[in-house]
Amino acid sequence: MMGLYGAGAIILLGLNLENSLVPRFLERFLQLGSPDSLRDKSSVANEKPLKVCSVKAGGMMSLAIDNIGVLWIWGNCPPQSQKGGDEFSLVSSSIPLPVWEFYGHTVVKVACGNEHVVALVSAGELFTGGDLICYSWGGNNHGQLGLGDTKNRLRPNVVKTFDRKCPWEVYEVACGAFHTVVLTRKKIQGDIIDLSHQDTVEHEEKETICWTFGLGDNGQLGHGTTNSTYFPEPVKDLPPDVFLISVDCGLFHTCVVSSAGDVWSWGMERGLGLCPEASFTGADSGDAVSPLWIPCNDYGSKFVDPIQVVCGAAHTILVAHNGYRLWAWGRGRSGVLGRGNTTDNYVPCVVMWPPLDEDFHNALEIAGEEAVVEDKKLDQLVEMEKKLSLAMEENQHLRSKFVVIERYASILHGSIFGKPFEEKDIPSSLQSSGMFDIGKEWENTLDSADIVKLTRMELFYRNMLSSVKDKLLKKKIQELIKESLQSSTTGSQVL
Repeated sequence: MMGLYGAGAIILLGLNLENSLVPRFLERFLQLGSPDSLRDKSSVANEKPLKVCSVKAGGMMSLAIDNIGVLWIWGNCPPQSQKGGDEFSLVSSSIPLPVWEFYGHTVVKVACGNEHVVALVSAGELFTGGDLICYSWGGNNHGQLGLGDTKNRLRPNVVKTFDRKCPWEVYEVACGAFHTVVLTRKKIQGDIIDLSHQDTVEHEEKETICWTFGLGDNGQLGHGTTNSTYFPEPVKDLPPDVFLISVDCGLFHTCVVSSAGDVWSWGMERGLGLCPEASFTGADSGDAVSPLWIPCNDYGSKFVDPIQVVCGAAHTILVAHNGYRLWAWGRGRSGVLGRGNTTDNYVPCVVMWPPLDEDFHNALEIAGEEAVVEDKKLDQLVEMEKKLSLAMEENQHLRSKFVVIERYASILHGSIFGKPFEEKDIPSSLQSSGMFDIGKEWENTLDSADIVKLTRMELFYRNMLSSVKDKLLKKKIQELIKESLQSSTTGSQVL
């Protein structure tokens, strides 16, 4: 049976409660029946019980697909019928409702944004592989439905780019707040690839293609601009001959992962998805309008055996090592990165999982000797990950300190010598031996300086000396006044 929990509105959870802090069964879900309930009861009695196979949530709506391919939706949803005027608005449903338009077909995958839904549905009654059609409906103010305009849709509409005639097979879909991402691969017909669509011929050399459409203000479409698009367009800066296995969207960023362990991200704040109040302030700050390759570590390695990437509103989680390791980066508020703190991470860091607590160890001991052996290996692995994580944090800390020191040195060097500090300005003795004789190096600097540099240095010295003398005189005057006041106060008390 299905259960949901969280601090959310009644329509989001599908419960007759204001909030729920613990999982609660959606009992009414099983009471609703399914589209097949219209058939003869005797035939229904011989079939397997209705159960949920997958769930999705986004914005303020929730969706589920059951074992016969029916799509259920609840929360703040696009209305299935419009009453009153033509103005579009979401409607609230506190119980799951079936999407009847797909009756007679199998819904395989679904995703939703703040106001729109995108579903991959079988062309026939059953899904036999390679015959999925992309449908979209709901709010469309930014072209996130991929239908070529900004008109809202109450009913599912076929996205023409991915209809039955398309030479590309749709296999993954994800939605951001107001944008959509679709992954496709070549549709094989015998040994011949159908290339009847001229607009996709130029992409025939790619194993897979990532298509995006909708709002592009923060570069979340990856097209090299901040323009929005109303039709699906391929992300051209991704390398050819890669097989993309997973994609997901945050509110305003997008992330994909290949079977070889390559990860690319783009959108708000260098693809990190950070919200404005948690912006990255480094030298590389700013939105990424094209895909950025995300390395596993500072040495540029790939992620080993990746499985899936998922995005929160402003952070990203990657499952790798065949499910034995988690990586996280982005905004760390509320501890969502699983790093034992609430700080932001600008590069992927290992999630501290599984926890090495007593219950975890006891569960492994019950599992038998083989599990205990694996536990020891896991302990060693986690310990190594802890050390690696601490080393990476220390490295980041040292980097930040180095940036501050370098900035300070540049300002000081510029004030004295009239030009920015460069690597060639590092004293030769410090470069070669690590020892620094400040007296000797200063003498060498004076000997090698020309008249212009010496004149500037003299001027800097005079200005500094004059300022020091002024400050010293002021301090002495303040001390004299203070002593006079104290003497006057003492004399008054004696009298």
